[in-house]
Amino acid sequence: MAENAEGDLNSNLLHAPYRTGDPQLDTAVGQWLRWDKNPKTKEQIETLLRNGMNKELRDRLCCRMTFGTAGLRSAMGAGFCYINDLTVIQSTQGMYKYLERCFSDFKQRGFVVGYDTRGQVTSSCSSQRLAKLTAAVLLARDVPVYLFSRYVPTPFVPYAVQELKAVAGVMITASHNRKEDNGYKVYWENGAQITSPHDKEILKCIEECVEPWNGSWNDNLVDTSPLKKDPLQDICRRYMEDLKKICFHRELNSKTTLKFVHTSFHGVGHDYVQLAFQVFGFKPPIPVPEQKDPDPDFSTVKCPNPEEGESVLELSLRLAEKENAQIVLATDPDADRLAVAELQENGHWKIFTGNELAALFGWWMFDCWKKNRSTNADVKNIYMLATTVSSKILKAIALKEGFHFEDTLPGFKWIGSRIKNLLENGKEVLFAFEESIGFLCGTSVLDKDGVSAAVVVAEMASYLETRNVTLKEQLRKIYEIYGYHLSKTSYFLCYDPPTIKSIFERLRNFESPKEYPKFCGTFAILHVRDITTGYDSSQPNKKSILPVSKNSQMITFTFQNGCVATLRTSGTEPKIKYYAEMCASPDQSDTALLEEELKKLIEALVENFLEPNKNGLIWRSV
Repeated sequence: MAENAEGDLNSNLLHAPYRTGDPQLDTAVGQWLRWDKNPKTKEQIETLLRNGMNKELRDRLCCRMTFGTAGLRSAMGAGFCYINDLTVIQSTQGMYKYLERCFSDFKQRGFVVGYDTRGQVTSSCSSQRLAKLTAAVLLARDVPVYLFSRYVPTPFVPYAVQELKAVAGVMITASHNRKEDNGYKVYWENGAQITSPHDKEILKCIEECVEPWNGSWNDNLVDTSPLKKDPLQDICRRYMEDLKKICFHRELNSKTTLKFVHTSFHGVGHDYVQLAFQVFGFKPPIPVPEQKDPDPDFSTVKCPNPEEGESVLELSLRLAEKENAQIVLATDPDADRLAVAELQENGHWKIFTGNELAALFGWWMFDCWKKNRSTNADVKNIYMLATTVSSKILKAIALKEGFHFEDTLPGFKWIGSRIKNLLENGKEVLFAFEESIGFLCGTSVLDKDGVSAAVVVAEMASYLETRNVTLKEQLRKIYEIYGYHLSKTSYFLCYDPPTIKSIFERLRNFESPKEYPKFCGTFAILHVRDITTGYDSSQPNKKSILPVSKNSQMITFTFQNGCVATLRTSGTEPKIKYYAEMCASPDQSDTALLEEELKKLIEALVENFLEPNKNGLIWRSV
């Protein structure tokens, strides 16, 4: 396109046809420039068009986001595969169409909308604005909307959906992802994240409603419509009241000499964790001043993920040392996950993995149930759950104590749906988790919850302190009773989808077509389970019990030495993750030997199955 004066150019841009030489791209550009009313994202596309950046235009405009393990998630910016005003309007129109089909009482029951504190100046895109546009689309169609008047933890949205009996809800968040990202997380009427077939059906409806409707851009409706309600005070009060159900030692909490530091990682958690501590009878935790208030740039951490360990917990650990606090609690930016560190006698910090914390939570929740149960309560009615890539420590505790353990596909959406099903059948679920520091104590919320997890850890630590036992010492006691479960989880970055696909296809056709490996280096493989294809060599019919998940790659190897290792792609980031765990019986107490065996097996797994040098994989930076 020839360079014109600015006014002529914009006039030309608005009146197709566009001469990029690619009819599909020309159509997509035309649609974007007609439909987008956000000046900044519109300008991003115009600039690319002006500069002849056809490849980038194609990348941005010729594909759509799909539902991963946490709903729609992508970078903020212009384009149909990014999170922005227009794609959020399109997604909500699709939601409306699908919900109208599913619920005859949709316009009586309404819809919940929450948001975190993310934002991007260059796109005029913030979680709050996207939440308002989500609400506007529905209000314009006469749907009652419960829109939180300020940022909330992610678990408040599924909690509100259940409490207010809404048909569904959306949380605008990208959780612990990098600052450039945002997301659209959808919850169904049961209070759990959507699973198949809802995700596929909603995507179909989005495709059918891509042009913004009259009123969809009218975010003034949020201030003027009588159908908009603010559920903040009511839901916060109810949530804090429900927290009391998992508080067992309020008096002891009020007297504890332990001090706690809490960091909210520049996100939503500060006020809500402070309130939760109050409910449990504690003095307030000491906040990290530089991190307690929202900051969409996450300016004091290299990445806003507390799971990354000491490098991102630096400020909170130093503050704890200064304040003589023994425990550090870190909620991620949307407060649905929790990291924990404990000061040891030698002056070093023990940062617990998600699997180690789960062992402590599992022991604690069962111990509290035992001590507080009614006379007719049956242990066979009790359940705990974990995702299949997480530690099997709960399975070991369940076998010894007589309750039930179940595993699910990765992603808390599967746990939430299964819990709802168990509750409807009269069962009691005490605890559920995923290894990526996602925990759920009790069942008031059907999603992971860092706020309740933080205060439960505080109570557990305070109780143990009265017995002169640290969290780390209690963890060792749990392993001595139920068997050591040593695990290691890490990842490689890979920005090339065909490479990822070829790595997994090679494992499915290892030495000959349709043959999985029988060895990994010197380690003999006992069983292989491939969730992508539905194969499981340990089952008589060779079919996996867990549902097939064709859209993601995931293969689990069970080794003869008792180790279980899984390779899978991330549902939200360009990662190949590996999970390996050595599950020992209680009589195997030589941890050094078990750790050495696990280390060697992981080295073999990486070298033989992932081949990072050959495939150009980038090691996780520690």
